[in-house]
Amino acid sequence: MADEPTKGPTSYFPSIEKKYGRPIAEWQDLIRRHLPAKHMNLVAMLKNDHGMGHGHANALVAHTLAAKS
Repeated sequence: MADEPTKGPTSYFPSIEKKYGRPIAEWQDLIRRHLPAKHMNLVAMLKNDHGMGHGHANALVAHTLAAKS
């Protein structure tokens, strides 16, 4: 139903876009350009190079890698 709250990694997406000023598609493209890096290396890249918090970085990486499988 349309009124159900979003669950999982995508629930972070509106706050990621607001806080870091870039659309999710741009973050996903950035993550894909760093493949085949491992999950935690991608999280570390987002945190270290882009100042992203751990939860936001982890959600983006998890969702991007799951969509690639």
